[in-house]
Amino acid sequence: MRKLKLQVQMTIDGFVAGPDGQLDWMWMPGKRDESVARQVLELADSCDTILLGRKMTREFIDHWENVVDNQPDSLEQSLAQRMVNMRKIVFSRTQTAINGRNLEVENGDLAAAVQALKKEPGKDIIVYGGANFVSSLISQNLIDEYFIFRNPVAIVNGLSIFKEKKLLKLDSSTSYKNGKVLNKYLPV
Repeated sequence: MRKLKLQVQMTIDGFVAGPDGQLDWMWMPGKRDESVARQVLELADSCDTILLGRKMTREFIDHWENVVDNQPDSLEQSLAQRMVNMRKIVFSRTQTAINGRNLEVENGDLAAAVQALKKEPGKDIIVYGGANFVSSLISQNLIDEYFIFRNPVAIVNGLSIFKEKKLLKLDSSTSYKNGKVLNKYLPV
């Protein structure tokens, strides 16, 4: 059975975005670390399906399709190709169609749909966000592996993905030159 993997960037004080969804804290000037980029690509390559919440979909699709179509020299080109070419499933209660390459919309029950996807043949499934969508997956115990990149920045308040107590087991930890730490957790 396929696993659902969560990959998320998080501040040291536990937020995945600022109060209004800001992500400006994630990119520190002069702090790009190629080993972090390689880890993100490796994780993406272990999957063939991306799950997205409706609220973050437009920004996600527009960003990666723009990199592929208009920024051939971008350092993100390799990851962008994967993001555009991979199957993407957007979960929405309000929309039945959203424009984007290799994108489909799921309006059914979240847990039932994810369990059905896990039973399909193929590589694993990955989710990047948004915060409310990921919170729903966590609260329904649908995440099989948590890949949390801790960034060396505190933003004091923002959006959290944990809405209730959740016991996890640390499986591995990797620190990077730019100060980020990747912790892989498994549900207990």
